[in-house]
Amino acid sequence: MRLLTTGICLLALSQLAHADEISSVYTELNVDKDCTTFAINEEGGEFANLACNGYGGYPVLIYSADLRESIYYGFPKGGDLAPAWESFAAFNSAGPKIEWRVAKDGGRTTPFATIHRWSVSDAEDPGKMVEVLVVEKVSQLVEQDGCAVGLVLATGNPKANETARRIADEQARNFACGGDERVLVGDDIPVFERSQ
Repeated sequence: MRLLTTGICLLALSQLAHADEISSVYTELNVDKDCTTFAINEEGGEFANLACNGYGGYPVLIYSADLRESIYYGFPKGGDLAPAWESFAAFNSAGPKIEWRVAKDGGRTTPFATIHRWSVSDAEDPGKMVEVLVVEKVSQLVEQDGCAVGLVLATGNPKANETARRIADEQARNFACGGDERVLVGDDIPVFERSQ
C-alpha cells in the first residue's frame, strides 16, 4: 500500500511539474515585413497603428504617435483595436526582439508574458538614451487582459534579463491590469504612463 501511495504521489508531482514548465521563445519584430498598417494619419501627422505577427498566433499591436510607441501583446478586449495607451512619457522605441515567456502543459504551449527592450530618451537630455526591459502580461483569447507588469532598468544592470524573467514568471499571470501596481527595478526609471 505504501509503495502504491508513493507511486501516486510521484506521478502527481511529475504531472504538476510538467504543467508548469516555463521557458523562453524569441521572435523578431520586423515592421516592414511582419506588420499590416490598419490606421494612419494621412494628413502628415506622426501616428500609425500596426498589427504584427507575434508568437503562436498571438498578435502584437503597435501604436505610434509623436515619437512614442505603445505595444499590446495578445488579443484586445472585445476585438477593440484601441486598448489602453501605455508608454514612456519621453521619446522612445521598442527593439526588434521580443522574448515570450511560455508555459508548456502537455502538448500545449501558451505565452503568458513578454519581455521587450525599449530605448528611452532622457527627459532632460533627449540625446541621451537608457534601456528599459518592459515586462508585459499577454492578453489571452478568453481573458483579454494585457498590460505592463514591470519595468527593469537595463542600462548598467547585468542581471536585468534574469530579473525581468522572474517578474514575468511570478507576477504576470495573476496581475490585474489597471488595479495592481507595477514592479519597478532600478533608480530613475523613466515615467511610464497608462491612459484609456
